[in-house]
Amino acid sequence: MYKKILVPLDREAGAEVALPVAVDLAKSDGTVIRLVYVAPTPSAIVAEGRVIAYADQESDRLQHLGMDYLREAAHQLAGLPVEYAVRFGEPAEEILEEAREFGADLVVMATHGRSGVARLMLGSVAEAVLRRSEVPVVLVRHGLPAAA
Repeated sequence: MYKKILVPLDREAGAEVALPVAVDLAKSDGTVIRLVYVAPTPSAIVAEGRVIAYADQESDRLQHLGMDYLREAAHQLAGLPVEYAVRFGEPAEEILEEAREFGADLVVMATHGRSGVARLMLGSVAEAVLRRSEVPVVLVRHGLPAAA
């Protein structure tokens, strides 16, 4: 049914709860899962008035960290075809852009389930993606007990 599933991961505890759901939804032959990690926009690292790392060096470092994380997370994908992407910028914007560029027909992502003041102050990447996505979005709540 779904041929291209995008799974955003953010290196926070619980983000990977979306992976088993993506596997369940990718039962047909030829389904590709693309894992995406959105890193902050790199800038030069300065300490005591001296440049420690230039923006391009920081970009390379974040790219490698993101790819390492995504490859490690892919071990949970039961041998399905997996692609990887590391993007830089505002997470919701970059996830939506990656979904368009990849041609995703489904986005599966974790939500931390914040509510009230925490949600107002922190915003919700998952909510922004859900509201603005051109394709269906499955939100998997972090912290719920596993189904028996």
